[in-house]
This record gives sequence, C-alpha cells and structure tokens, in this order.
Amino acid sequence: MNRRRHATAAITVICALTVLASPALTLQASASPLPPPPPKKSLEEVRKEIEVLYRQAAAATDAYNLAEEKTKEQSAEIVQVAQLIVAGRTKIEALKARAGAAARAQYRNGGLPDGAQLVLTDDPQLFLDTAGRLKAGAKATTDLLGEMNRTQAQLDVYAKDAGENWTKLEANRVRQAKAKQEITDKIAAAKKLESELAAEERERLRRLEEQAQYRAQTTWLGTGVLAGLKADTTPEAKRAIAFATAQIGKPYEWGAEGPSTFDCSGLTQSAWNAGGLAIPRTSQEQWRLLPRVDIKDMRPGDLIVYFKDASHIGMYVGNGAIVHAPRPGRNVTLAGAGSMEILGVVRPV
Repeated sequence: MNRRRHATAAITVICALTVLASPALTLQASASPLPPPPPKKSLEEVRKEIEVLYRQAAAATDAYNLAEEKTKEQSAEIVQVAQLIVAGRTKIEALKARAGAAARAQYRNGGLPDGAQLVLTDDPQLFLDTAGRLKAGAKATTDLLGEMNRTQAQLDVYAKDAGENWTKLEANRVRQAKAKQEITDKIAAAKKLESELAAEERERLRRLEEQAQYRAQTTWLGTGVLAGLKADTTPEAKRAIAFATAQIGKPYEWGAEGPSTFDCSGLTQSAWNAGGLAIPRTSQEQWRLLPRVDIKDMRPGDLIVYFKDASHIGMYVGNGAIVHAPRPGRNVTLAGAGSMEILGVVRPV
C-alpha cells in the first residue's frame, strides 16, 4: 500500500514538472534562429557600386542640361511669338483705320476721294490698271479687307504656336525637375556609401579607382592606338585646349558651365566657345550632332565620348591624355584618354 502511494506521488511530481517545463520548451522550439548578418562588401565592390551611381547621375545630368536648353529655347520662342502677336494686332488696328477712312470718304463723296492714293499707297499700280475711280476704290477696299483677314489668320497661328510652346515649356520643366531629383538621389547614395567607409578605406578606395583607370589606359595604349597620330591641330583647337587646361583644379558641379565650376560637357562646350565655335550643350548631343572621326585620325582638340549612353566626354590634348571634369567630388583634371570605355570621337568644325 505504501509502495503504491509512493509510486502515485512520484507520477504526480513528474507530471507537474512536465507541465511546468512545457511552456519553456514550447517557447524554445518556436523561437526561430536569427539570420546570419549579410556579408560585408569588398572595397572593390563598393568602388564599382559608386562608379555606377555616378554614371547614372551623369546620364541624368545630360537629361537635365538638355531640358534646360529646350526650356531656354521655348522661352525665347514664346517671347518672339508674343512680339509677333503685338505687331499683328497693331497692323490690324492700322488696317481698320485705313478701311474706315476709305469707307467714310466713299460714303461722303459717292466714290473714291482724291486723297485715297495717299491712304492706299500699298499698291499704286492699282490706280493705273483700273478704268475708273469708283472701281479702283472698291478693289482697294477689297484688298485692304483681304490683308486684314490674312493678318488675323496669322494672329490665330501665332496664338496656337504660343500655346504649343507653353505646353513644351512645361513638359521640359517637368523633365528638368525629374532629372534634378534623380541626380540628387544618385549622388546622395554614392556619398552615403563613401561616408560609411573609414578614412583609411576611403583613401584605399581612391587608389583602387586610380588603379582601375591605369589598367584601362595601359590596355588601350597596348593596342598601338597612338601610333601614327598627329600632334598638329587647328588654331581654334589650340585656343580650346588652352581654355580647357586652364580650368584644371576647378571643382565638378553638375549643370555648370563655368567660370568656377564645370560638368563634363559644360567644360567641352565652354572650351570650344573660347576656341570660336559653338557646339551643343550635352555630351549626348555633342556625340549625336558633331562630325565623327576615326580614332586613328584623332588630333588634339577632338572630343572623346565615353560609355554606351554617351554620358561622359573629355577633350583630347595629345600624348594619350584628356582634360575632363570627372564627377562630383573630383576636380577638372588630366587623365588617360583610354582610362574609361570609349564610345567614339567627334570633331567640332
């Protein structure tokens, strides 16, 4: 009997311990293990990511610059159309005054007055070809009304042009704002990546950037591309080169055309303006519109366009080097012409 009581008590204690332990076991079983931390990016991976971000910012800068140019053009056209509208309205008022004077004279005299030749001086042959004063006066009045109608039709066209230009202007402003936001976002993301690095890592990052450029330049030179290239160039190109090299050390700033800061195409455009030739504003437009030159015929002053989207451009200055405005955080500098992916060469003429 005692043995049975002891066995029952033991079973009761075991059950109680099991019940008390069950929540802890349940919690332990339900708790999922923490995921491993993401692997840390290598410095080379960070360099490539930053490079992509700055290239995307450069492409957006080209879009911004193009939208800005179009906005300027549209604004100028709107002003011109407004001036034409004012001139047209003034002409209509003058024509109305002449038509009213002629009509009043005819009403008073029953025909065309002697002073009509002074009023209707636009077509003096009219009076020589008509049989009589009355018939001449009627034709002159008809011509006057026709001119009024034509002028009014021109005003209608001008008004339509003004409306279309306003629409284009607003569309370009929207594109400009969108590009500006994209530029700001990409540069901020690149700067954030750099800021997360220690000072020593940032210095190593700069060296990695230089090493990547050096490797690309060495590979490019190894193709023998400089063999046979001529060093002579035109007086205009010499002035453009002198301007570009004088800007070395000035900071990059997207959308800038000088005098204290430049983006890549702002530098090349300003340099060639100094050389005496007007060229398009953006690197993509410079690539699209300027005459292309085979790289074996390249000469100092030519512009080398980089990357498949033509998002970067620099000026070839001879001896395998370019002057260019690289990117935010960098200054206008000399660099190897083959240190980036070359799309082609153009020559302002």
